[in-house]
Amino acid sequence: MASTQAAQGARGAQVLVASNRGPVSYAVREDGSLHAKRGGGGLVSGLSAIGPDAGALWVCSALGDGDREAVRRGVGEAGVRMLAIPADVHSDAYNGIANSVLWFVHHMLYQTPLEPVFDAEFRRQWVSYETYNRAFAEALAQEAAPGAAVLVQDYHLCLVPGMLRELRPDLRIGHFSHTPWAPVEYFGLLPDDVAAEVLRGMLGADRLGFLTQRWADAFTTCAAEFAGGLGDTRIGVHGLGADADFLRRRAHEADVDERVAALREEIGAAPDGSARKAIVRVDRTELSKNIVRGLLAYRQLLDDHPEWRERVAHVAFAYPSRQDLAVYREYMAEVRRLSEEINSEYGTPGWTPVVLNLKDDFARSLAAYRLADVALVNPIRDGMNLVAKEVPVVSDEGCALVLSREAGAYWELREDAITVNPYDVMETARALHEALSMAPEERAERTKRLAAAATALPPAQWFLEQLSALRA
Repeated sequence: MASTQAAQGARGAQVLVASNRGPVSYAVREDGSLHAKRGGGGLVSGLSAIGPDAGALWVCSALGDGDREAVRRGVGEAGVRMLAIPADVHSDAYNGIANSVLWFVHHMLYQTPLEPVFDAEFRRQWVSYETYNRAFAEALAQEAAPGAAVLVQDYHLCLVPGMLRELRPDLRIGHFSHTPWAPVEYFGLLPDDVAAEVLRGMLGADRLGFLTQRWADAFTTCAAEFAGGLGDTRIGVHGLGADADFLRRRAHEADVDERVAALREEIGAAPDGSARKAIVRVDRTELSKNIVRGLLAYRQLLDDHPEWRERVAHVAFAYPSRQDLAVYREYMAEVRRLSEEINSEYGTPGWTPVVLNLKDDFARSLAAYRLADVALVNPIRDGMNLVAKEVPVVSDEGCALVLSREAGAYWELREDAITVNPYDVMETARALHEALSMAPEERAERTKRLAAAATALPPAQWFLEQLSALRA
């Protein structure tokens, strides 16, 4: 589709979204043509909900060679402006700062005897992060109509609100954090000037949104300590929910039905001929997701309760994440090694204890949701964790949820989940046993309540609620 950016800019957009990843990506085919792939998610749903005549524009970054080629050719989607920020600047900002510093701070992932080290290389990458944010701020300032509403997304773009405020003081600016926010002591690991710059950038917004009150309170404390308080910036909490209508419809399409049958066969039957129970997890192989301790807890379950051997399978989908960072490649290798070790130690000719899948396949994930007797969601720290909300919505027979108290979803789902300390492998093993042993009637009732809580604020409503509050 020919780009409509010039026409959009001439009249100015009334609603703008800014995020690192946009709603569309491009790949160059062998014949040189461009193939566009459209994404989904809460922002896509939200922008769709405001209607095609709302004057909306999504500003995002070109992430790969296909995206950059699309920008070079002037190819684009209506309502999308893709920024061709230099690849080295984007890499420094995205991998060097956003994912290797800010993500680690907010998820408290550092091994502090050795890291972080804020040296000359960090400072060089920080300049790229500033440059990357400035490119977004300038594009938004250029595209926005007078008094427009701008919703900036996540830790990649913490500096944008402050930069944009200087360029366009007339705009209504919001920022939403999809991650946790670090407690003040951990946020203080950042160099003082960097911590202050991050907070000043965020506080350029009229309104800041967080997934839970806990993360909002942590930000407020950091702002008081490092930036003198919130000033005129308001704080809101919007707990993103699952899209029940989409999930239930998509989970019963033909390709998912096929994968349900294949996965059921892969899990197999217990020695008495009954269906094996399935403990399901679906995650990116992200350090904060705590996949390794989940596997250790499953092994502990098999040790403590040998009656479950050959009667249960751990369906673990661990999809690749950030494989350009060595620590993530090492983590994925450990997930694979531990899974193979458990299968070697406990497996029998008719039973594979861990059914591990490392290839991203959404239809297969939905199939696993449908078959789940137990959902294991045990992150070290997570802004929300939508898997915890999606499985109860999709599960065919109802599922018990074993949930970390460090997941954002804990605050909405804790009454009907079996909650655990994510570091305590023994407690998690006991929780898995309790979940597997739960009576079908209780499991069904809990699942109903979990699904109701999980869908209280579906994506379109989540977006519109923020937009309304920003405009108020």
